[in-house]
Amino acid sequence: MTATSRKERAAETEAALKEAAKRVFAAKGYLNTKITDITAEAGRAAGSFYNHFASKEELLEALLADLAAASDVNASSPEHKADFTDPEAVRWHVREYWSFHRDNAATMLALRQAAMVSDDFARTFARFGADQAEDILGHLGYVTAAGLELPASERLTLAMMGELVNGFAHTWLLDPSSVSEEDAIEALTRFIYRGFTGRDVS
Repeated sequence: MTATSRKERAAETEAALKEAAKRVFAAKGYLNTKITDITAEAGRAAGSFYNHFASKEELLEALLADLAAASDVNASSPEHKADFTDPEAVRWHVREYWSFHRDNAATMLALRQAAMVSDDFARTFARFGADQAEDILGHLGYVTAAGLELPASERLTLAMMGELVNGFAHTWLLDPSSVSEEDAIEALTRFIYRGFTGRDVS
């Protein structure tokens, strides 16, 4: 076997372990998942796990890194607007946040569970949230420039927005029949826009 094929096989195994972990986390929860559950789901030998990750926590950190790489807001989208005095700008970002949480629900829940039992991981997860908020921090400058008063500092306001969208998306995923996805996004948009500006969406 050539060096290239060994690297490709190792990369395939690592990817298989990550995808298997997501499925097992979704079925059993992060705290109840064992490494052998992940390797069995991936169809790999139990010992192969340690060729890629030192622990279940390290695998979760790798999934977090993947999320960070995939979560950059698509600012080049023609629908993207930065002015949060415009409800369309808020709606677009709510939809982006919502879709991200929905598409990565199992990993997001695993991250929350890990943060509950590990102070180190809680800090890591908090930094992830802060980094995501940093990308759109300047959007709230339009609100204050318009003479409107935010409910808190820009950073805290964005943190509350993120927690609201992520928390509500998680609740919705437990019972998607309770309200349509579009209605949920619209309700969040109206709630957040009013919180940002004190105005109703016209």
